[in-house]
Amino acid sequence: MKYKGYESVVEFDANDQIFFGRVLGIRDVIAFDGQTADELKQSFHNVIDDYLADCQQVGKDPSQSK
Repeated sequence: MKYKGYESVVEFDANDQIFFGRVLGIRDVIAFDGQTADELKQSFHNVIDDYLADCQQVGKDPSQSK
């Protein structure tokens, strides 16, 4: 998935019946999850929006590498 220039990798845990992912190409570790594709997508968007807001608040470069 991609959002605001960020890309993620997604996997499915069959035991827990949940999708989970992590954001690629940044120095920080950002993970997200959801039980449905829609929940997963919303969770991904939320963590990116939160990450960008947190970076702006503390004056940190969001470390996106392209």
